Amino acid sequence: MIQRIQSLYLLAVTILLVLTLCFPLGYFHGANGLEEATFRALGVTAVEGAYQTTWGLFCILLLSAVVSLATIFLFRNRMLQIRMVIFSSLLLIGFYIVFGIFYYMLSDTFTNGFGVGIALCLPLVSLILNYLAFRAIYKDEALVNSLNHLRP
Repeated sequence: MIQRIQSLYLLAVTILLVLTLCFPLGYFHGANGLEEATFRALGVTAVEGAYQTTWGLFCILLLSAVVSLATIFLFRNRMLQIRMVIFSSLLLIGFYIVFGIFYYMLSDTFTNGFGVGIALCLPLVSLILNYLAFRAIYKDEALVNSLNHLRP
């Protein structure tokens, strides 16, 4: 049921998370202010060629995107849909926790600063859209339950 507003919210969440997988999350700067390393969901690539993997971030984002896409097609079971939206939201909160851990570990190597990329803000927007989808699904469930009380 793509015509429901919660389906549009969940589709937007999926698109935003796929974009987050593709674009850099941020940049570590060197002493001269130039870019020293690029922080992506799959790993950190330094200018001189060094590579540090951050596959945990990639897995969390990919799992959250798949869950959000699958949740669209669970429109017949609204309570399961609500649980899946909550699970996706918890994954996105976990993404920021894991990102903070990776940033803390890598800040010893790159000590001169970090520039935030636009892709780092997209999971936060996805979290807000998940909340809006949760409210819309819950409103539908309340409407169906109120109509069931009217039937003999």
